[in-house]
Amino acid sequence: MASASVLSPGDVSAANVAVAAPMGDIMPPVKARHGFWGFLYRNPSIAIGGAIVLTMVLMAIFAPLLTYADPTSLAPARRTREPSAQYWFGTDMLGRDVYSRVIYGARVSLIVGFSVAVLASIAGLTIGLVSGFVRWADSIIMRVMDGMMSIPPILLAIALMALTRGSVQNVIIAITIAEVPRVSRLVRGVVLSLREQPYVDAAVAAGTRTPVIIWRHILPNTIAPMTVQATFICASAMIVESILSFIGAGTPPIIPSWGNIMAEGRALWQVKPYIVFFPAVFLSITVLAVNMLGDGLRDTLDPRMAKRI
Repeated sequence: MASASVLSPGDVSAANVAVAAPMGDIMPPVKARHGFWGFLYRNPSIAIGGAIVLTMVLMAIFAPLLTYADPTSLAPARRTREPSAQYWFGTDMLGRDVYSRVIYGARVSLIVGFSVAVLASIAGLTIGLVSGFVRWADSIIMRVMDGMMSIPPILLAIALMALTRGSVQNVIIAITIAEVPRVSRLVRGVVLSLREQPYVDAAVAAGTRTPVIIWRHILPNTIAPMTVQATFICASAMIVESILSFIGAGTPPIIPSWGNIMAEGRALWQVKPYIVFFPAVFLSITVLAVNMLGDGLRDTLDPRMAKRI
C-alpha cells in the first residue's frame, strides 16, 4: 500500500509559486529611481514643461547666434516671400525676416512673463500676509482688491497703458497691477487657515511679536502655493502682453514681439498666413509649457494631489 506524501507549509507555498509563475515568467524587481532624474521620471509634466521653457529661454538668450538677419532691417524688394531654404519662416510686408523676428520676440514675452510673475508674487504676498494676519486691516485691503478684481485684467491693463507710452517696462507694470489682487486673495486664504493652527497660538501665547510669527511660521507655508500661482501668472502675462501688442496698446511696433508680429500680419492673413502662424505657434507652445510646469508643481507640492508611483 503506497504511503501518502505529506507536504510541509513551505513546500505548499513553493509549489503554488511554481504553478502560478513559471521560472521563465518571473520578472526581476523594478529598481526605484532616485535623485534628479528619478524626480523627472515621476513628474513628466515638470520634465516636459521645464524642458520646453528652458529651450525657449536659451533661444532668447542666444538669439544673435541663431538668426541670420537683423529682425528690424527693412528690404522692400524681398517682401512677403514664402518660407524657403533662404527665409525659413518667410518675410513680412516690409521685407523683414519672420524667423529672426520670432526668435527675438521670445525675449519680450519671456521678460514680461517672468517679471510680472516675480513682481506680482512679491506684491501679492505682502498684501496677503498683512490682510490675512492683521484682522483690522483685512476688510479695508480686501475691499480695494475686490474693486480691482471687478475689472477684467486685460481691460485694466489697457486702461493703464492708455495713461502711459508704450514700452516693455510700462507693459510689465500694467500687467503686474492687474494680477496683484488675485495673488493677494490666494495668500490671504492660506494665511487665514494657518493663523488658526496650534503652533501659531503657542507663538502668540509665548509673546512672540507679529512680524516674527509671520516670518517664521506663516511665510514658509505660503511658498508652495505661491510658486504654483507664479507659473500661471507668467503664462497669463505672456498672453496679455501679446493681446496688448496685437491691438497696438503694448510694446512699440519697432520692438519685435510675438504680438506685434501677429498684428502686422493680420491684414495679409488670408493670402500670407505664415506671418501670423509662426509667432502664434511659438506663443501657444510656450504658454502650454508654462502651464504644464505649473500643473506638475501643484501635483508635487500638494501632498493631497501628489501622484504615488
